[in-house]
Amino acid sequence: QVRLVESGGGLVEPGGSLRVSCVASGFTFSSYAMKWYRQAPGKERELVATISSRGGSTMYADSVKGRFTISRDNARNTVYLQMNSLKPEDAARYYCNAQSVSWSYWGGGTQVTVSS
Repeated sequence: QVRLVESGGGLVEPGGSLRVSCVASGFTFSSYAMKWYRQAPGKERELVATISSRGGSTMYADSVKGRFTISRDNARNTVYLQMNSLKPEDAARYYCNAQSVSWSYWGGGTQVTVSS
């Protein structure tokens, strides 16, 4: 059974940093690219960052480029999203995602609030 469990969200002031994590189980984590998405109230879910299966390739949404860093630890079946210089518009529920050509799984998300 595939499980993705996010953690690390919270309240941070503008300009602050936060690292969210996602622990995966139930599939061969090291064989799949992983993605972070976010969804703010009233908005569509948007892709934030992607990392290849071995971590050698990453991609970012323009809105977070230079501020966010996606990484993974295949020994711990964990993917991370380091978020620096946070802005109020980064506030959202953050979800990790694993997908293949035939399936796609989501975690329950972790809430990030950016406010002074």
